[in-house]
Amino acid sequence: MRKTLTVAEMALREVARRRSVLAIILLLPLAFYLTRREEHLGQSIRFVFLGLSWALSTAALFAANAARGMEPRLRLGGYQTWQLMLGRLVALWTLGGALSVPYFLLIRFDQHDVRYGPIALVMVLLTLIAPVFGLLLAAVLPRELEGTLVLLLVVGLQMMMNPSGDASRLLPFWFSREIGTYAVDQTGTDYLARGLVHAVVMLAVLLAAVGIASAVRLRRRGHLRLAG
Repeated sequence: MRKTLTVAEMALREVARRRSVLAIILLLPLAFYLTRREEHLGQSIRFVFLGLSWALSTAALFAANAARGMEPRLRLGGYQTWQLMLGRLVALWTLGGALSVPYFLLIRFDQHDVRYGPIALVMVLLTLIAPVFGLLLAAVLPRELEGTLVLLLVVGLQMMMNPSGDASRLLPFWFSREIGTYAVDQTGTDYLARGLVHAVVMLAVLLAAVGIASAVRLRRRGHLRLAG
């Protein structure tokens, strides 16, 4: 447990050092919210979800790339792959929680006639899933620019694709549209159920993919063990 918390502390320090990036991450969901607030209050909530998903995924992408050179040394120093992965996720989940709370309070006091519980649920699920998606992109795409472009593509598709289409369900944050519709438009519970199922499945798939990618990348090679 101590090693996991040490990795989490290191990850938080790395994110805190990137002050300009941190400022953008903090303010991006607000910009998304304000762009739609005057026209359609309900749509502004969905845009906050998009902003949070992009911000948390980007933070995970940058944190993982910053630690890429350090993790092999930690691995040789006795850290297990799951400790490195879990420690980074604990840090990113902490950051996500700290980022989500102010935006939930903003919606709570600025919006009316919506279901606040499902809105909070979406933010919790985004806090859990978005960092895992960012870590997966960092594992597959070693350059930050490539990962950022993929994130922009995913967010753009989330905005443009018909949420009722089968292809849109492949997007990692499709659940936010379904639960968001349940919260804003006060539709039937089938939207809530579909969103929850999608979120649980997506979280499990992403965690498994990140675990496999991390295990392959950080496996201890024989000649390195002998050299240590």
